[in-house]
Parts: sequence; structure tokens; C-alpha cells
Amino acid sequence: MSNIIIGISSCLLGNKVRYDSSGKRSVFCTDVLNDFVEYKPFCPEVAVGLPIPRPTIRQIRRGDVIHVSQPDGTGDVTEALTEYGQTVGRNISEISGFIFTAKSPSCGMERVKIYHEGGGGSDSSGIGLFTKQIMQLNPLLPCEENGRLNDAVLRENFVLRVFTYKAWQDLIKEGITKGKLIEFHSQRKYLVMSHHYPSYQELGRLLAIDDISLEDMQNEYIKGLMTALKNKANRRSHTNTLTHLQGYFKKHINAEEKAELCEKIADYREGLIPLLVPLTLLEHYNQKYPNEYLQKQVYFNPYPREMKLRYAI
Repeated sequence: MSNIIIGISSCLLGNKVRYDSSGKRSVFCTDVLNDFVEYKPFCPEVAVGLPIPRPTIRQIRRGDVIHVSQPDGTGDVTEALTEYGQTVGRNISEISGFIFTAKSPSCGMERVKIYHEGGGGSDSSGIGLFTKQIMQLNPLLPCEENGRLNDAVLRENFVLRVFTYKAWQDLIKEGITKGKLIEFHSQRKYLVMSHHYPSYQELGRLLAIDDISLEDMQNEYIKGLMTALKNKANRRSHTNTLTHLQGYFKKHINAEEKAELCEKIADYREGLIPLLVPLTLLEHYNQKYPNEYLQKQVYFNPYPREMKLRYAI
């Protein structure tokens, strides 16, 4: 796999580009994820010509239209932010994910405050204007914001989707065939199962269709895959997947080994141990009783183990 590039709001790297000349460094981004990816930073407010420091801007609803300007309505940058976001959004084919700044009128991914003109209060239903363009133009691109990355499940889910999307980008670059597509899916069957069992079934049926062009098949496949992985895996779905994997060893492991594996899966289901424990035991049995199909399963290592993301889920 070639280098993974992630787009990121510049302030999250500690760059002092915010309205008050400060940064908003994300410890996870700079101290953990930084070792495994390259960043391409963006500050849309600076990019459209706003100075550092600068007056604050906000989203203001005027009739049915959302504007971004200073609180008194001056310095409107709605059009500039929209055009910049569209320009960036059309030219990020090398990017495998994007991390935005929470609650920002330009970079927030959700729950951005929208003020009502004339002092009519506010609500938190907005999306940052720059972010909105990026996500609309790249609907399959894994996106997250800094605040949500403090949640262990959301953090793991985002990183997993980034590495999956990057693997897909590399596959497209090398030239896809139906055989390569089937192999790509085969390696990720249990990954999909752990996130959304209906998608596991639907993607299998899709790849079995004969009267569909390769282009249509690959487009439907990656859409289905990335949509499936946006579903957060939980202890119930992981337990179902672990149980399926356990079945590959029923003819090989002895009664004591089977009891140990069943105990670890049950302990995980009850929240007593992290996912890493039964997975490590399954990998041990796969080394002791090698199964070539299982050894190719991305589910065991969907991203570098050194990131330690499965210690907390």
C-alpha cells in the first residue's frame, strides 16, 4: 500500500490559523495517526483571504439561505467558501479521508450553530460550508471531525474506513478486473460481516451477477462497501463474526482449546475483555492449524496493530 494521505483542517495540526491566532491541536492526529499517514492541511477561511487574526464569522439564516459572515452581516464569504470547497472537492482524488474541525462555520461536519437573522435565536443544524462541498462531491470519502475522534468506537471506525478506501484506490490504479474485485471482497468478507450483516449478503449477491458491466459492478460494490462500514460494529456483531471464524477450527482444536475460545468470545460479548483478546487467540489457532482463506482476512488486521485501536473496543 502506498502512502495514505488525509485532508485535515490546518488548525488541528496546531497551526495558528484560527480567528484568534491560535491552533486547535488534536492529540490523536498529531501523536498517533501522524505516524501512519501524511496530512494535507486546509484552512478555508485563510484560503479565501481572511486575515489572522480576524473577526469571528458565523452561519446566519436569511430566509431559506445560509450565509457565512461576521455577526453584523458584513464580510460575507459565502460564495468564496463555497467556490473554494468545490475546487478542493474536485481535486482530492489522492486523499483517502478527511478530518474537520467540529462546530466551525466553515469546517464543522455536523451540529454547526446557525443564527437566525434579526435576533431570532439559533439552532445547531448546520454543516460547515467548506465541509459540505467536500462531502457532497466525495460521498464515499471517509470523513470525521476532531471531537468525535475522542470516542474509541468512532475513532476505530474512521481509521478502518480510511485504510479500506486507500486499498480500493490502489486497486483502481493498478487496473481492476472482475477477478481482482472478487478477491478484494473475499479478503474483506468478515470485515463487512462485523459491521453490517445484510451488506455482507448483498455484496456477495452483487458479485454473482453475470449481466452487469464491470464498471457498474465496481461502482455499486464500493458504494455498498463504504456504506456498510459506516455502520459501527458492536459487541453483538463482532461476536457473530468471531463465532463464524471459530467454526473453521472445529475439526482441529481439542475440547480444551474449544472451551478456551468459547470462553473468550463469551467474555468479550459480556464486555469483560477487549476485542483483541479473542482475535489474538483465533490468530494463534490459525498459525497452529493454518487456513489460507482466513490468513488473508483483513478483519484480523484492518490497519497497523501498532495503532492499538482494538485495545479499547
